[in-house]
Amino acid sequence: MDTFLQLVLNGLMLGGLFAIISVGLTLIFGIIRLVNFAHGELLMAGMYLTWLGTTKLGLHPYVLAPPLVLVLFVIGVAIQRFILQPLLEARDAHVQIFATVGLSTALINLALLLFGADLYATPAAHVRDPIMLGPFRIIVGQLVMFGAGIAVVTGLHVFMERSFLGRAIRATAQHRAAAQLMGVDVNRIYMVTFGIGAGCVGLAAALVAPVYPTSPTVGTYFVLTAFVVVVLGGMGSLHGAFIGALLIGLVDSLSGFYIAPDLKEVVIFGLFILILLLRPTGLFGLGRGSE
Repeated sequence: MDTFLQLVLNGLMLGGLFAIISVGLTLIFGIIRLVNFAHGELLMAGMYLTWLGTTKLGLHPYVLAPPLVLVLFVIGVAIQRFILQPLLEARDAHVQIFATVGLSTALINLALLLFGADLYATPAAHVRDPIMLGPFRIIVGQLVMFGAGIAVVTGLHVFMERSFLGRAIRATAQHRAAAQLMGVDVNRIYMVTFGIGAGCVGLAAALVAPVYPTSPTVGTYFVLTAFVVVVLGGMGSLHGAFIGALLIGLVDSLSGFYIAPDLKEVVIFGLFILILLLRPTGLFGLGRGSE
């Protein structure tokens, strides 16, 4: 029983990390109606920046989290403004998706060119230290990721519900044309939304870099799992993404122990297919807004 409870605890901690990555992805889809295939590569870029900040400047990864959020926010705004915005009126809506796929490939190859294919470990004092809760063991970094996941989801919910900009974002998601008629600058909303999604990845990068090695393809695993989380929770639902992240974290932890570590991805993506077949809108799916 202690082993099972430890696995559940590990799964919930991992779910906190998936939540940070997934809420940015679901926010971009919910507002812009875009599946961002470069999301994982933005995480990878943030992890390399974290590694550079710790090894070259001697800073703790958690100290780098606020500037990384800002840097990734600016990068996200630039991607939306200069790569995706010109494609908004394209006859085929899939052109934007192809653009993010191309951006993903470009970022991976740029990382290979600059850093090679080696794995880089980000040094961080006390992040890997264990905390004992009776018979159970939690790594400090895992606990921080879980707390950050709750804080990000809660903060975004309050921002979307209480702030003027948040209400403008929700109005754009519900009906873009009506929002424009009410004076909302939809292009600006899209840039801010993409920036917030990228900023969430910047936070995740600072938290995950001390725990997982950095490589050009490190974002692939996390973003593929994030897609499962977003579909499970309901594409466009922030609280759905959080609950879905916890569930996928549990599936990852339990299947890796009771089945096989190499087969946990099979279980996760088998669940992904099952969700698509039985409930395509997810647990808390939102209806698509009108254009």
